[in-house]
Amino acid sequence: MPLFAPTVTLNNGLKMPVLGLGTWQAREGEAVEAVKAALDAGYRHIDTAYLYGNEKEVGRAIRDKIAEDVIRREDVFVTTKLWNTFHDPKHVEEAFKRSMANLDIGYIDLYLMHCPVSFKFSGWQVQKSDPVEFSEVDIVDTYRAMEKLLETGKVKSIGVSNFNSEQITRIVNECKVRPVTNQVECNPTLNQRKLIEFCRKLGIVITAYSPLGRPNQSSGNDNKSAIDDPRVLEIAKKYNKSPGQIILRYLLDIGTVPIPKSANPDRLRQNIDLFDFKLSAEEIKTMDGFNTGKRIVDIAYLADHKYFPFHIEF
Repeated sequence: MPLFAPTVTLNNGLKMPVLGLGTWQAREGEAVEAVKAALDAGYRHIDTAYLYGNEKEVGRAIRDKIAEDVIRREDVFVTTKLWNTFHDPKHVEEAFKRSMANLDIGYIDLYLMHCPVSFKFSGWQVQKSDPVEFSEVDIVDTYRAMEKLLETGKVKSIGVSNFNSEQITRIVNECKVRPVTNQVECNPTLNQRKLIEFCRKLGIVITAYSPLGRPNQSSGNDNKSAIDDPRVLEIAKKYNKSPGQIILRYLLDIGTVPIPKSANPDRLRQNIDLFDFKLSAEEIKTMDGFNTGKRIVDIAYLADHKYFPFHIEF
């Protein structure tokens, strides 16, 4: 029997499931099968991006499940993102159209600016040169071009990703449409409590990528994943859940929408089986104790850009 996540109402009145499937690094056949397995397990929120190179596969999996009568298009919430190379307002509409064509599912539920940092346009392939060539397109100009996409009816909501509080403030103050979400790295070692509260006051939901951390890619001994810690194992035992489920429940309880990635059908089912328990205040305090403020996802190569978001605390 599939499990289904409840929804959160966004600031534009639309609803988004409070748990989704992340698809970063899911390629070709893996992406198709992961999305199909997720939809079979009850996931109704799928997150992709132009950068990931798997929009076509995500779209194919959704269309296949619609054809099988597993879902209707309106049942599934699909997010994709504007890549850094396409920030110039003259490129935004074409970038969106390319994501639309790749997905081929009629419309997109949420379109995010992937990062405030802009790169020089170098064609429609994702820029992979090292070092990257920056441009200095104003985030407000890019976001205003995204606002115009709403008029087409082909996208229902817009938002941002990897933005800090000052950048969010600029968008809110200078643009007409408030972002519905800010998608950022969020896990026990980077719990984003201050950013969550800041965005909550503005009616902006935090979507949590890398919610379980990346234990195989940790950036030092002080940033190990909480997933193997005895304190997490003890809480997991109490609820008869896995350590990963405890971490995801923690992120739900502090007000985020986690989007864990998995291609394993058993893990997919486990990751959505979170809605029959809640952590106590004391357990949340224990989980808060893992916060180091250090990032696992390393984008320090962007640090010289004027819109690099992580020079300030949140």
